[in-house]
Amino acid sequence: MTLLFDNIDLAHEASLVPVGASDAAASLGPQPGRRVLEIGLVNNMSDAALRATERQFQRLLRFGSGDQPVRLHCFALPSVPRAAATRHRIASLYTDLAGLDHLRLDGLIVTGAEPRAGSLREEPYWDEMRALVDWAAANTRSTIWSCLAAHAAVLHLDGIERQRLRRKCSGVYGCARQGDDPLLADLPAQARVPHSRLNDLPAEKLSAAGYTVLTQAEGAGVDIFTRDASSRFVFFQGHPEYDPASLQREYLRDIGRYLVGERDDYPDVPVDYFDAGTELALQAFRAEAEAVRDPALIAKLPALAMRDGMAAAIEATAAALFRNWLTSLAQ
Repeated sequence: MTLLFDNIDLAHEASLVPVGASDAAASLGPQPGRRVLEIGLVNNMSDAALRATERQFQRLLRFGSGDQPVRLHCFALPSVPRAAATRHRIASLYTDLAGLDHLRLDGLIVTGAEPRAGSLREEPYWDEMRALVDWAAANTRSTIWSCLAAHAAVLHLDGIERQRLRRKCSGVYGCARQGDDPLLADLPAQARVPHSRLNDLPAEKLSAAGYTVLTQAEGAGVDIFTRDASSRFVFFQGHPEYDPASLQREYLRDIGRYLVGERDDYPDVPVDYFDAGTELALQAFRAEAEAVRDPALIAKLPALAMRDGMAAAIEATAAALFRNWLTSLAQ
């Protein structure tokens, strides 16, 4: 397999090398006779998640590419608020978004961003996101829109408003096929996909606007849906790119925010993620935290363990999805 990088070779950063992936390290040159697939990643995740997101998509492109050479170009929307250190990293190592017009990308991946406003139209990056949707429609063979980016794209394209959920959708859900599609080849009957979001797009509204729902999950709603035009748009309401520990990190972050008073409600345990013993211990910890909110309680957090086989199930689903997507681009 060959994974090339424009400006930044993520595989050479120790903090970005996936655990256990040393035997599959990317080579540094394309294989003779194979066209290189040019893939763009517009990384709009928060400063804390920026590098993890680089690592996650790098890993999926690497293991989904087989013997197909792939070159990854990293971008970010300039209007997403950033700390100075993150702005410096992006300016130094990412390709300027204006460079999109000078590249012939086969595919594009656009991540969500941390919500800062009640309405997407009020987000600081709204105008740039709309322009990116239009550019992708005219200049790529296919684009993946992830979570909030998916919500923004369908709002711009068809005026479909996301709906606020009563509680955050967080957990690993079994997503069932709603039909046949090459993107779903070799996926298990119940693909396991992490979800982590505060908003939702109802299936009936998407279908009425001409979108095709590919997978859906009880308790999480629509998972993957598509829109076919000059460029095939693939939308993820979930996060198949998440590494197995991502939901744990988010859950601990939200507990910390509750304990210091940055959020009013205590976060729910992610669905079907921790093992039964861990869930019981977390329920007891929650009762204590809600009785006496104290940041010092974080030291008493119990040891955390995932359900058996969950990590492998998450990674198998994600690898198949990205292998199928890259295969479609190579044809």
